[in-house]
Amino acid sequence: MKEVVLKVENICKNFGPTKALTDVTMEFYGGEICGLIGENGSGKSTLSSVIAGIQPPTSGVMYKHGERYLPVNPVDGQKKGVAMIVQEAGTIPNISITDNIFAGKEQFFLKGPFVNKKAMQQAAKEALDKIGVDRMDPADNINVLSQEDKKIVEIARALDDDPELLIVDETTTALSVYGRDIIYANMRRMRDEGKAVIIISHDIDEIMAQCDSVVVLRDGVKVGRLEKEEMNGRAIRNMMVGRDMSENYYREDADGAVSEEVVLEASDISTEKVLKGIDLKLHKGEILGIGGLTESGMHELGRILYGIEKPIKGKVVLKKRDSDYKITNPWGSVKHGIGYVSKNRDVEALLLTTTIRNNITLASLKKISRGGFVSAAKEIPMVQEEIDRLSIKCNSMYSNVNSLSGGNKQKVVFGKWLATGADVLILDCPTRGVDIGVKSAMYSLIEELKNAGKSIIMISEELAELIGMSDRILIMKDGQFTKEFPRNPDLKEHDIINYMI
Repeated sequence: MKEVVLKVENICKNFGPTKALTDVTMEFYGGEICGLIGENGSGKSTLSSVIAGIQPPTSGVMYKHGERYLPVNPVDGQKKGVAMIVQEAGTIPNISITDNIFAGKEQFFLKGPFVNKKAMQQAAKEALDKIGVDRMDPADNINVLSQEDKKIVEIARALDDDPELLIVDETTTALSVYGRDIIYANMRRMRDEGKAVIIISHDIDEIMAQCDSVVVLRDGVKVGRLEKEEMNGRAIRNMMVGRDMSENYYREDADGAVSEEVVLEASDISTEKVLKGIDLKLHKGEILGIGGLTESGMHELGRILYGIEKPIKGKVVLKKRDSDYKITNPWGSVKHGIGYVSKNRDVEALLLTTTIRNNITLASLKKISRGGFVSAAKEIPMVQEEIDRLSIKCNSMYSNVNSLSGGNKQKVVFGKWLATGADVLILDCPTRGVDIGVKSAMYSLIEELKNAGKSIIMISEELAELIGMSDRILIMKDGQFTKEFPRNPDLKEHDIINYMI
């Protein structure tokens, strides 16, 4: 019989009048990877933050190996054998990889009154080697790393203390195949050593592939647990949303025909390091999917199409009836009816420290201003319309965006561009890190926008959604397009993969 590493009993967590967790009781076992899943706002991250010591419960108790467990902060939690890899960026900028791995542990490397940097760097190398990483120098500044490699540094830091329980909070959404293999291998290693792993994910296929069991939360309440042999996509979806969810929630039509009218054209786009002579045409009313591995260049292409980055060669042109407009910066793109949903939502798409109202109207200020002043008579109905249209779960439009779940944050990002009436939308991983219910709503919205004559470029690392939503798919590898696929109900992921890797 497996040993209970951690038990949470009748855990409640309130934020003012909002009940994030209500009487949650569950057990996590050694030798098991347990998936924790639910819609945005279901309480997954709240529960994991209570377990890790990031915040205390309002009521309830926790037991670790049968003894009372109440960490006062994450450092205390880690000392007690519980480590967590958070969803958001968790590294400290402007210091070395070594200093990031051992932040707060410098006292273990003292040689007299000074820190022995050489010993510390050697220990950092061993920490990276331990998780199977040999592609970075511990002496390098953390700033030179990609977002993925920064996350790998966080993994090394979390596992250096040999925790008995590891919590992986939606970490894999920020990782490529390489990074995911690293985290999966270490999760399996911990399981094989008799330790416990909790993984929070919106990817049901990932949960079924990696987990031995899954616990489902809905509206802060535990609704059930499934063992490996009971797990299937439909059962998990139905438990998450509380209603029957069919396996197919993409577009049902098989017709990929679109207008011959070209609304956006890129010619011979090249960058110094990635893109090599990219040509692209987006048609009116088209959903153009662009897929590939993370490092294929597709995300850089999206930023160039919107004007955030500039190519060293080539141009991007918005085709207008009166005259063409060359895209060179984001402000011109906004002015001429182009919207952009960034993959990096919290950093590039939202102002986290201000309200939903301010975020939704951010790109529409000229539309609702007169004489340098914003008209509340125009602004408030505009914001409320988007909150209602997108079913954004919030107390009011004056709530801070940072108080929202990931899915509701993403709805705010969409609301910002819908409020502008943009005719062209560049969506970079639009459903990244959102739950199945929000995904379904997003897909319905994207199809609705297509049917209204809007033109959409959807960049995605999820082949299933590209196949399910696109009129046409362009696959990228090493900064070039390798294959074009028209919409086809018989198209499968394995038909595409060979052109990606």
